[in-house]
Amino acid sequence: MRNFVIAAALAALLGGSASAADNPQLGNPASDVMPPVELTITLQDGKPVCAPGDLRLPANTNVVLQVVSQANVPVTITAEGQFEQGHLLHADGDLVHVMSEKGYTVKANGRGTLKLRTLDAGEHSYACTANNKRDAPFVGKMVLSPPAG
Repeated sequence: MRNFVIAAALAALLGGSASAADNPQLGNPASDVMPPVELTITLQDGKPVCAPGDLRLPANTNVVLQVVSQANVPVTITAEGQFEQGHLLHADGDLVHVMSEKGYTVKANGRGTLKLRTLDAGEHSYACTANNKRDAPFVGKMVLSPPAG
């Protein structure tokens, strides 16, 4: 019986769309749509480049961020406030949470999924930093717009 309860709880956590029950302090998302977005990481001259450089997402909405790295080194993705526990709903694949940097490290040539609640509307920077080139991060722009009606 205990194993059944654990399995049911795990299935509920991993399956379906995220809701306010996933993180009650966030309240309901601005939209029930959960758009998938792909973030691709490559290396140019040994430095990481993330695409899209202008990451456009709906604000205060649950999104699925598919991370695909073609870099042969680990790369850390950061965005102030976005990957903190309150906004992170689920992570899996070749991703490792980096608490001190409030981001995720993607293994070399790794893939993973981040399910998160985006921040409120506005522009924020995000960065992709190769672990061997910390002095040369790629800095992109995360544009969060109110979701369409």
